Amino acid sequence: MKLVSWNVNGIRAIMKKDFAGSVASLDADVLCLQETKANTEQVKIALELVDGYHVCANASKARQGYSGTAILSKKTPISVTYDMGIETHDQEGRVIAAEFDDYFVVTAYVPNSGNELVRLDYRAQWDVDFLNYLRTLEKVKPVVVCGDFNVAHQPIDIARPKANYNKSAGYTQKEIDGFSRFLDHGFIDTFRNKYPDEVKYSWWSYRAGARQKNIGWRIDYFLVSAALLPRVNDAFIFNEFMGSDHCPLGIEL
Repeated sequence: MKLVSWNVNGIRAIMKKDFAGSVASLDADVLCLQETKANTEQVKIALELVDGYHVCANASKARQGYSGTAILSKKTPISVTYDMGIETHDQEGRVIAAEFDDYFVVTAYVPNSGNELVRLDYRAQWDVDFLNYLRTLEKVKPVVVCGDFNVAHQPIDIARPKANYNKSAGYTQKEIDGFSRFLDHGFIDTFRNKYPDEVKYSWWSYRAGARQKNIGWRIDYFLVSAALLPRVNDAFIFNEFMGSDHCPLGIEL
């Protein structure tokens, strides 16, 4: 099984950049998308050129064309649930859980703390509640959770750690601690587990040629329940795929 995650930064925009060709090349059994920036019907229309997948999508209720997630799977899931069941967090279409035979696949677009960290406290509470949500799923079966977590966890995960620490959204101690709690409760960062010393990023600012200079951040992750770790054959970050300010990443089970 090949599972892939990609923050597409607008499903309608990326479809104009040969996204269908990229999906064919990736050949994922399950493809999780974040920041689709479209309602459910618009997502499905945009993906009409992508063949062979069952599509489920979640859209922002609070703001049109904002946030949003989707899961595409070659096999129809046993069940699909949307959001966490917490009204405060369920307005922006940020979570989908698809149940398969042996595990849940959860995709998430974790809130950004925003300019001047105006949403940092909300983001910190989101991390706590999302972890509790995942642990509830784990009582049923193991969990694969992927997506844009909007945090660089360690200095190796960000090109300029000193310049950004406690100043920039995505690299404050509060956000780092929030991510650490997922690992403390048994979830495994698959890429860092397989490649403890490799410097590789998943997001680059559109400013100042950051991608060409590889001034990036690793803020997209695949985490798995500890019970699934023996089944993780490999973890990937596909820097060569263009079309978004993020690149896709994946695991092979």
